[in-house]
Formats: sequence, structure tokens, C-alpha cells
Amino acid sequence: MMTYKISIFALITGLMIVAAPPLMAQSGDPLKTQRHFKIKNPARLTIAEALSAYENVSGQLFRGYAASKDPTAMVYGTWRRYSTAPYTSATHGNRYVSNYGNRKASSYGSGKFMPAGAIIAKDSFTVTKDRAVYAGALFIMEKLAEGTSPQTGDWRYQMIMPDGSLFGDSLATGAKEVAFCHTCHTSEKKNDYLFYIPKKYRRVSLD
Repeated sequence: MMTYKISIFALITGLMIVAAPPLMAQSGDPLKTQRHFKIKNPARLTIAEALSAYENVSGQLFRGYAASKDPTAMVYGTWRRYSTAPYTSATHGNRYVSNYGNRKASSYGSGKFMPAGAIIAKDSFTVTKDRAVYAGALFIMEKLAEGTSPQTGDWRYQMIMPDGSLFGDSLATGAKEVAFCHTCHTSEKKNDYLFYIPKKYRRVSLD
């Protein structure tokens, strides 16, 4: 039986922080991650509500992803956060996402091409129309040395589930499962395959 973690925040906002659903969900489960899983009619949160929800669920996200032992998943939360608040991303299944980048990704959002070693990480959570909050996947893009993966513009894509299991890695296990990532990002080839944070949520100063 799924456990509900209800905080004072939940009582005030009507949101419930809920344990992530099992990966082997029953067929037809609206929370089951598929090739391009998308929540229909997600709850629309104010910026304040989205920040509060993230504050409540972020610990669960950090611990869950870290269980993968993936180097990025274990430390991305200490990196610079480029978004001022979580925002819904249609390209990530209508999940609420937050954008982080390592030091080599300092040109993120400038329009410049990223150097090898730059990593962008987006953690996520879902808010259903009944206002339950679920931990979501971690999406990772890593810029590789030139010529390493020409079929993906020298980007590596990974998707790590909230329990630490690997959904897919474009260079290894489950490459086909994350092929849709680059297919989507090809529309932004001129911007080094990167979608930028909506202006409303971009940090004006990175100092």
C-alpha cells in the first residue's frame, strides 16, 4: 500500500507528497514512465507552491537518484541552479523541472556551444490533478569530446528513475529507451541541441 507523507505545507496547499510509484506499475497506470511519458492535465502551481513542493520533495529526489551511484546523480544538487523555481516542461512530460549545471556548463543559456565535460541535470516531480506530488526522473545531458557520438551531436543522454534505477543511457544500457531525447533536441541543433529555461524562470544574474 502506498505511503502518504503529509506535511504542514500539504495541509495548507492541499498538496500531498507521495512515495514514487513502483517501476513495474500495472498497465495503464498514468504515472508509469514510458518512452515519452506525459501527465495529462497536471496541477498548475503558483511559483510559491512550486518552490514549496520542491523543498518538500527534493530530499527524496537527491537520495533516490544517488542510489544509482552515478557520479552526476550523486552531486548535481550541489551545482549552480539555473532556474529560479520549478516549471512545467512539456518536453519532459509536463513534469516540474529544475535545471542545474556543473562548472563547465557556465555558458548555459548564453547561446554558446558547450565545452566537453559540461553537464546539465534536470530533476523532476509530478503534480497530478488531484494535487498529489510524485518524485520524477532525473534527466542528464553530458557534452562529450568532439567525434565521440556524432549521431547525438556529441551529447550523452541519461534518465535515472527516482529509486536510482537506470531507465536509459544513450551510450550504454537502454540506449533505445532514451533515443527520443535526442530526437526532440535536434530541433535546437543551432543552440547546441539545448532548450533554454523559460525567461520567467531564468536567473538574471549568475553571481
